[in-house]
Formats: sequence, structure tokens, C-alpha cells
Amino acid sequence: MANVKSATLFPELSPCFLEDFVGHMGFVHWLKSVAKSGHIGWEEAYQQLRVRCQSRQPATGYWLVIPVPFHPMHELGERLLRTIRKHEFLRAGDRVAVGVSGGADSVALLLLLAELRRELGIVLSIAHVNHKLRGLESDQDEQFVATLAAKQGLEFVARAAPVELRNAAGVESAARQLRYGFFQELVRTGRATVIATAHTLDDQAETVLLRMFRGAGIRGLAGILPRLQLENEGRVCGEVVRPLLAFRRAELRDYLHARGQSWREDSSNRDSTFLRNRVRQLLMPVIIKEFGEAAVEHIAELAEIARAEEEYWSSFSGERREPVSRVDLGPASDATTALDVAQLRVLPLAAARRTVRAWIETNAPETSISFRLIADIVDLARGETGRKVNLPRAAIGSGVGPDADSTNVPANIAQSNAACSRIVRRSRNELVLEILADHAENYEYELAIPGEIPIPELGVRIAAELVDLAEVSEKDRQQLLDAARLGTGILIRNWRAGDRFWPAQTKQEKKVKELLSDRHVIGNEKKLWPVAVCRGELGQSELVWMRGFAVPKRWQVRSGKAIWIREIGGATA
Repeated sequence: MANVKSATLFPELSPCFLEDFVGHMGFVHWLKSVAKSGHIGWEEAYQQLRVRCQSRQPATGYWLVIPVPFHPMHELGERLLRTIRKHEFLRAGDRVAVGVSGGADSVALLLLLAELRRELGIVLSIAHVNHKLRGLESDQDEQFVATLAAKQGLEFVARAAPVELRNAAGVESAARQLRYGFFQELVRTGRATVIATAHTLDDQAETVLLRMFRGAGIRGLAGILPRLQLENEGRVCGEVVRPLLAFRRAELRDYLHARGQSWREDSSNRDSTFLRNRVRQLLMPVIIKEFGEAAVEHIAELAEIARAEEEYWSSFSGERREPVSRVDLGPASDATTALDVAQLRVLPLAAARRTVRAWIETNAPETSISFRLIADIVDLARGETGRKVNLPRAAIGSGVGPDADSTNVPANIAQSNAACSRIVRRSRNELVLEILADHAENYEYELAIPGEIPIPELGVRIAAELVDLAEVSEKDRQQLLDAARLGTGILIRNWRAGDRFWPAQTKQEKKVKELLSDRHVIGNEKKLWPVAVCRGELGQSELVWMRGFAVPKRWQVRSGKAIWIREIGGATA
């Protein structure tokens, strides 16, 4: 054992005290407190400590003890410990899976956490993903990490996750999706409660620059987030933490050299096809040479400032996003949803941009969002009726917009909407998000009375509720149908050519097409507008309800029970 010392201890300490004291690692804290008090130095403090009392020397009155190894904590370890406690990255009892690729940064994080695990009270394991991108070299990386895990006595969990995409941007993003999917599985199955990854200050600075070049807002400039929640079925089940974001890449390598620990070099890091590699190899050296090492730290500090700004403004999301109409579209569905123009136009520009962004992210999550897109939609609200803006779709595996963090829209969402094109259209009073399939199809669904059904084409559920006329406000009574006349079921469908409807308090029956045109409803929203059809005893059909219009006078209820047909929310259960 290294650094084995031999010494004597104060005679007033009893054997029982010593065994309890040392058994709980208290001697480390005692040494620190004594040495830092300034009365004696580390060496002398250590010389006053012994472990496991065995016999007493009558001639001297001191206890005789056996030697014990002592390893002072590395300065990086002390810094990391302070960082973890300050930000509460880890807590006693956490099962922490360290993402280890075999590179210097992740190996350094592993060794530092191994050094701190007793102090923190955590259980460590190692998670490794083999993307098979570099053939034998990738397999050798996995073997290196497996050997390191065995040396540290830690559980090793590996996952083979080949990446099929072959363009540079797609490979990076697709690999990231696979890794974070693996991390989520580890948390969901209880093998870990926290995932620790080794992103550094240098990574942060590179990310901020990349986001700037691609075009990013405040959220994008926030760069790599210190922590990221992992969800399972809409519930938070764990998180990813990045405790090395304040550490430089060079000092981690110095730490490994001091420990005599090797690491693996990823040959793809030299491939200039990847934009991040060009930033790292070409741009960062110029910045450091011309402006000094501090410039890198200042870029990373910008990310902290942007993150604080984003957190502050996000705290007002409930107030700022009132104009947003949120609809759960479900997978591969066509839908429309609207944003009130009048409310949007009175917002300050920054708030209007955030509102539009939230609206698009909620209802069209696969959209590639940019500053220009948000600006165009804000301008659309101030423009003329009938204008539109096309929403560009992010390529599968490429991430969603320049502000995306390390996780992206899940592949199943991107693929489910692959056949759709989306636009934002300016109607008379609203911005309407239209989700258009290549061939918009008719729909029809049987609706029991009472009952409810999902209409995935609209992204809503429609219900037929049995109510008492006396319990409904005067304003809403024009929407009520006579329950005695409807029977036990109706048909919900989109209107068809030739359909006619006669809303109460209008002069005459009109074509549905004309009623919608009078209200400036256009495009796919118009084509998919829902109506309710009641079949008569002789087989004839009649429209008894049309969304947004009063029901025909002859179908209105006079007293007693009534049927209220209305939308009640998203199409998914």
C-alpha cells in the first residue's frame, strides 16, 4: 500500500473510540480540520493518528497501532465535490451511472467520482454505448471501458447501438438520441437514478459558438444544460447531470497523467466533416491565440447568463402564453389549432416571439425552428388575411432547431409526420396552424349518446353530453339539441359537397361551403370542419350540428333534457 505511515496517538483516546472513529472514515475529516486550523501541518497531523489499537506501551503511555494508507484528495476532486454540493447534482443514496466512452473527459469524471463516492454516499456504475461507427476501434473502446470498470470494481452496462445515418450532422444527432434513449432505459428500469456525463467548459464554449453560427435565440445560447430531466410516460424518473461544465479539458488530462491513467482517442474527432470538429480544431486555437484562454471561459459564461435569462422569462410562461391554443395532435395526425392575433399583437416583441415559439413547439414539435421563422410568423400576425408561412421540417436525426439541447424530438414523432407538410395561415382573427397530409381524406365516426370519441384528424375529442336545460347558461342554449328526438347515436364527420345547414336565427338554409366562406375559413381547416348527422326513420340524413354555429331551430330543446355536442380536448386519451 502506498504512503503507509507509522506514528503514535494521544494517550487520552481510548481503543473503542479509535475503532469507531476510524471505521467511519472520521480520521479524514479530523486530519483536514487539524491541518487547516494552522496549528500544525499535514505531516505532523498525520503523525498523530493511528488505526486499530492493539496494545498499550506502559513505558510511554501511548497506544500502539498498525499502519494505514493515506491518500490526500486531489485538488480537482475537492473542486468537483464543492460543485456537486453547491448545485445538488448528487445526493446520498443515488445510483449514479457514469457515461464513459473511453475518452479522457469521461475517464477523468469516473475516477474523480470514484474518489468521492464514499464522501458523497453514492453507488457508481459505468454505462457505455458502442455505436459501431469505427469498426474494430469502437470494439476496442468498449473493451477498454470494461477493463476499467473491472479495475474499479464497478458494474459495467454496455449497449450496442449502431448508427445507420451516414451524413455528418445526422450521425452526431442520431448517436446522441440512441445514447440518451439508453440512459432513459437505465433510469426507467431502476439500474440508475442519475446519469453523469463529462461535458466540459470547452464543450460548452464550442456549443455556444455552434449555436450562434446556426442561428439561435437566448435558449440556444444557454448551450449545454447542467442537468436534464428524463421522463417516462410523462413523469420525471431521473436526470442527466453534467458536473464538469466548469472544468477545462486540459486540466482533466493533467489529472489523468498524474494518476498514470491512460484513455482512448477517438479517431473521428479528427474528421473535419463534422462541424464541431472544425470549430474545435480550427476556430478555438485562433480564439485562444488571439484573445487568450480567458476568452473560452467568457464564452461559456455567456451560456450561464443566457440560461438564467431563459429561466427567468420561462417563469412567466403561464402569463405570456395565454394566447396559445394547445392541442395534442397524436402520432401522424392532421390537425389545426389557432393563435389569437389580437392578443399576440399587444404583447411586447420579446413576449410575442416566445409565445409563437411555444405554440409551434407544442403543436408542431418536429418543426426546425429558427429566428427567421419566428420573425416571419410574428410579422404574419401584423399582415393581411390569407398570407401564410411554411414550416420547415427537421430531418430525422438532425435535431430540432438551433436551440435544441442534447436530446431531440424522438424518432417516432419525426417519422410519423414525415408525410406531412405544415403551414401557418393568417385568417381574419387568428393564426391557424394547418397540418396537411399529402391527400387529406374524409372521416366519419359513430358517436353514442351520451358518449365521446377521438377525432385524430382534428386532434380533438368530441362529446355528446346529456344535460338539464335549466343548468346551461342562456348564451350556450343555442348549442343544445332535443334529446328526445336524437335517439341513441349520431354520426360525426367532416362536411361533404352538397351538405346544407340552417343555423337558428338565420333567414334561410345555406350550403356548408358558403357558411364557412362567410367566416373566412379556408384551406385544410375548412375541408375537415366537423358536422353531426342524424339519420331519420326513413333513412334520410340531416345535419343537426356544425361546429361554431347555432343548431337548427327545429332541433332545439324547449324543456327538460338536452344533448350538448362539443369539443373537450386532445385526441389522445
